[in-house]
Amino acid sequence: MNLNELTIAAAAAGLRKKEFSSVDITMACLLAIREKDRDIHAFLEVFEEDAIAQAKAADEMFAGSNSALPHLLGIPLAIKDNILMEGKRCTAGSRMLENYTASYDATVIRALKKQGAVLIGKTNMDEFAMGSSTENSAFGITKNPRDMNRVPGGSSGGSAAAIAAHMTLGALGSDTGGSIRQPASFCGIVGMKPTYGSVSRHGVMAMASSLDQIGPMTKTVGDGEILWNAIAGKDVFDGTTIEKPDAAYGRPLKELSKLRIGLPAEYMSAGLDSDVKDIISNLVKKIEATGAIIEEVNLPHTRFALPAYYVIVPSEVSSNLARMDGIRYGLHDESARSLLEVYTKTRGRGFGKETKRRIMIGTYALSAGYYDAYYLKAQKVRRLIRRDFEHAFENVDLIIGPTTPTPAFAFGEKANDPLSMYLADIYTVSVNLAGLPALSLPAGDVTRGDARLPVGFQMVAPMNGELQMFAAAKEVENL
Repeated sequence: MNLNELTIAAAAAGLRKKEFSSVDITMACLLAIREKDRDIHAFLEVFEEDAIAQAKAADEMFAGSNSALPHLLGIPLAIKDNILMEGKRCTAGSRMLENYTASYDATVIRALKKQGAVLIGKTNMDEFAMGSSTENSAFGITKNPRDMNRVPGGSSGGSAAAIAAHMTLGALGSDTGGSIRQPASFCGIVGMKPTYGSVSRHGVMAMASSLDQIGPMTKTVGDGEILWNAIAGKDVFDGTTIEKPDAAYGRPLKELSKLRIGLPAEYMSAGLDSDVKDIISNLVKKIEATGAIIEEVNLPHTRFALPAYYVIVPSEVSSNLARMDGIRYGLHDESARSLLEVYTKTRGRGFGKETKRRIMIGTYALSAGYYDAYYLKAQKVRRLIRRDFEHAFENVDLIIGPTTPTPAFAFGEKANDPLSMYLADIYTVSVNLAGLPALSLPAGDVTRGDARLPVGFQMVAPMNGELQMFAAAKEVENL
């Protein structure tokens, strides 16, 4: 038995039965990192000494207590490098913060430490979470373990690759427009974006504050629920947070066979890879065979989601990254002779192409004379997209479809075509705009050359509908 290949649930059970120790699991993950990560580059930093010390502390708790212990006690987890861990570097994949050390723990990190999880390292990502391929990291690309010539997705590509390569049992990512679900789809794992506000953003480096959410990335749906339960809940440091629901959307949970499930016509139309469409259609038939009612729903404003998203996000990016000025945070160019030069030289050196592109777009969209034409209009479209989902959920319990229009693409295939890259998130961004919970789970594989590439299946729930979504997804996972 390779301990690093265990699920969180199986590892937790084995630890309680004393079949192995947390040190055993942690060492197995560290060995996998040593053997594989030179090629994959999922990690930016590995905390080997700290991880072993945390594992030893967990083993002492298992040895000395007969009371109920936290579910994540002794479980190795990886953390996306835009989430603060006190005393550890946090770069957000950018040269701007190459030497920045966090002075406090993010709320989700405090929650994991309280559980006794083993925090094994920080994972690579697109710079400031801007990208769909992890090609935008200032510290090198991450490769997809399923095909090393292809991207792992982004921006949480490092976390997804680390799990797919069994270098960790689970990880945290962040999702602003699909940055958990899309890499989960590309790497063949489970990724979940919570309801906006169900997980605290305190201590995550802001990209687009009205959209950002931290979420779990795991090997199974059940593991995702365990990790979400550990980090979800109200936080005094984040005024957007809400109480964790005790029942799905205030109603008793239903079995899959009792659900009405919506399949948007807009998600199965032009632009969807034919092989991906076949796999999703086959899974939909299996779901229908359980007794669940599948009906077509309409989300008529879906086609406006990407344009609205790529006005709102750059606008919020331009505001949030204004603090990266060479004085208060991060990189500072000593050759600058004036305040203006400090700004221009620092940002010129510190930011990558995609980050600069979005700052310029956002600054333009918020400028005098253009605010109403772009940002305000995008926010109105956002309201219409949210209303589409509200109307759909009046008649169905969940909405399903593909996570991405294609399987993982090759390195360089979209790097010089930003619009083509943005289209990789076409099925995910509307969920963020509406603030809804969603997850991606593997639906099957397609053949591309000599590689078998995973296809992701997306499930979307109403606001605060995480528990029903998890329950249904666990059944779908076993079909």
